[in-house]
Amino acid sequence: MISLNINGKATSIQAEADTPLLWVLRDELHLSGTKFGCGMALCGACTVHLDGQPARACVTPASAAVGKKITTIEAVGATPVGKRVQQAWAEIDVPQCGYCQSGQIMAATALLRAIPKPTDKDIDQAMSGNICRCGTYPRIRAAIHKAAGQA
Repeated sequence: MISLNINGKATSIQAEADTPLLWVLRDELHLSGTKFGCGMALCGACTVHLDGQPARACVTPASAAVGKKITTIEAVGATPVGKRVQQAWAEIDVPQCGYCQSGQIMAATALLRAIPKPTDKDIDQAMSGNICRCGTYPRIRAAIHKAAGQA
């Protein structure tokens, strides 16, 4: 039995300690907003927050999340920064296919918590590990600036 704090709730799951957090979230807990992309921590589709820091759930063993606060896309909008990011995403109409967007939003939220008024360079660095196959990068950057109150 593994005990995790997911979106503010204590949760116990039956899983092996080395089970990737992604599969615990999706298969055990039915939190399907966190996406499987590459399985190698290269695309960012599976980004969640562990104690407020972005982490790739596809390569994070469930045991590594014990004792940490896990936040998924399902709950990030309950935070002030997450809410601003989601509102900016909708206002600018960022998604095209939308598959990568939960990971993009999670990374953008972590960025704005760390750097409330980011430069384009800050955004590029923070978002570099999140791939958008549709190429919505200019809209992603614009949404981050909007959420930061810079647009």
